[in-house]
Amino acid sequence: MTEYIVLGIIVVAGFYAITVYNALVAGRNSVENAWKQIDVQLKRRLDLIPNLLETVKGFMAHEKEVLRQVTEARTRAYNADSKSEAIESNNLLSNATANLLAVMENYPDIKSQESVSDLTEELTTTENKVAFARQHYNDITTAQNNRVQQFPSNIFASFFKFELEDLWELDEATREAAQEPPKVSF
Repeated sequence: MTEYIVLGIIVVAGFYAITVYNALVAGRNSVENAWKQIDVQLKRRLDLIPNLLETVKGFMAHEKEVLRQVTEARTRAYNADSKSEAIESNNLLSNATANLLAVMENYPDIKSQESVSDLTEELTTTENKVAFARQHYNDITTAQNNRVQQFPSNIFASFFKFELEDLWELDEATREAAQEPPKVSF
């Protein structure tokens, strides 16, 4: 009789271990999927920005600094090698793009161009998709980080080398830049 109880405990513990492990794997895969969804939107944004810059360049001769900032931020985002670099560089690109769109508001000739209007709408839509994807990524990542840190799944996470995932956060410089109004000069 005692053997059956011990065997039952071992079987239940085994099923529990399998369940926890599978939840950790599913969480890791969900985080990776959410990151790829952000990546898709970021690549879309990276493709739209040069078209917009080329279209507005002639109209905005006085705004070379804004155009330079967007170009540099795009290059940095395009060349990011890790999640943390991608997060930091894309935060800078978001700020630079927001400044560009704000400065464009002061140029009625630009706003009246249908191609600029279409590109601006596409970029705004993409920015909204990026924001949603970031929020989704952070939600999924938080759930996974909870599994990795909470008892008793943290024991299995440690044993199977599951690590905490990076959240998409604004760094201090990006947070400050987002609070400053864009500088417009003529």
